[in-house]
Amino acid sequence: MSDLITADVVAEVHGRLACITLNRPKALNALSLTMIRTLTQALQQWQADPEILAVVVRGQGKEGPFGSFCAGGDIRFFHQAAWAGDAALGEFFTEEYALNHLIHTYSKPYIAFMDGIVMGGGMGISQGASLRVVTERTKMAMPETHIGLFPDVGGGYFLSRCPGAIGEYLGLTGHMMGAAQALATHLADGFIESGRLANIWQKLISTPFETGQAVEHWVSSQFGRLEVPVFPARSQLDAVFSKSSVTEMIQILEGASDTWSQDTAKTLRQRSPLMLHVVLKQIRIARQMSLADDLRMERDMVHHCFHLRETSASETVEGIRALAVDKDHQPRWQPARIEDVDLAEVDAFFVSPWTAADHPLAALN
Repeated sequence: MSDLITADVVAEVHGRLACITLNRPKALNALSLTMIRTLTQALQQWQADPEILAVVVRGQGKEGPFGSFCAGGDIRFFHQAAWAGDAALGEFFTEEYALNHLIHTYSKPYIAFMDGIVMGGGMGISQGASLRVVTERTKMAMPETHIGLFPDVGGGYFLSRCPGAIGEYLGLTGHMMGAAQALATHLADGFIESGRLANIWQKLISTPFETGQAVEHWVSSQFGRLEVPVFPARSQLDAVFSKSSVTEMIQILEGASDTWSQDTAKTLRQRSPLMLHVVLKQIRIARQMSLADDLRMERDMVHHCFHLRETSASETVEGIRALAVDKDHQPRWQPARIEDVDLAEVDAFFVSPWTAADHPLAALN
């Protein structure tokens, strides 16, 4: 196939290896709808091409290749589209989640070099990889509760499969992990020093591999040793974040005097109270779901983020305003306290606005 090169995505073939470079470094490679469509088109064509053995993906940094993977979806676009009533907002999430599913179910090795920022939508295009490579520069998180959203792009599926209650902790707090914690949570497969990535990429595109498995095996052979630490206060973390409600969690944390508990409580108090309750339910439900069912549930949920309330009262619109538009970092959450959330409104996020046949992601299996 011919290469697909747009302003923000470079998708090209070298020999029998397909290579993707996210090329929007000034925005930390945040995904636009156009980027999602380019990625989907390239991956579908390469999957059908018997000459292509494997796919590798990286981000372009401000100083050159690597250094930043993907900071997530373009949240300023979300804000503008929500206020404009733009149908492209719904198309973005439908097509993004379909892309996430395509990557998770891809029939060929798909290797993600998760160097630098890997958040939100960046996790969506890397967690389904057959090899997930992290470096000493990796900064991994699902920080959506900070903007009145929830960990989507399959977040319910992959967070719920982390050890113990770490998935609940990551989804509720948005805690940022480095390489070692990413490995410990099973959200990465191996560590490579960032200074070696350029040579490894060059070796990949110049070596005449004969199978996709050979490509994957060679990258795995480059993994370095990295001490994998447990999370600080891991036993406390599991005890607190396995509780049945966010209200119970915050009571325990605020009733404790140790630094970890106090810091964690402070973090939760800064997040959207409504979405904390929603996220806890999401992760608990998703633990028993297939990926396809989880993505359908998340498509329902993200619709409600923008349509359950008027735009002016949307937690997501308000969270993005405070962080990325007005940048006052003073979101006016409704309600303002975890204890005051109406659980009936939480439940409403899990009622699909579509019939099974009409669902935008009905075709996923």
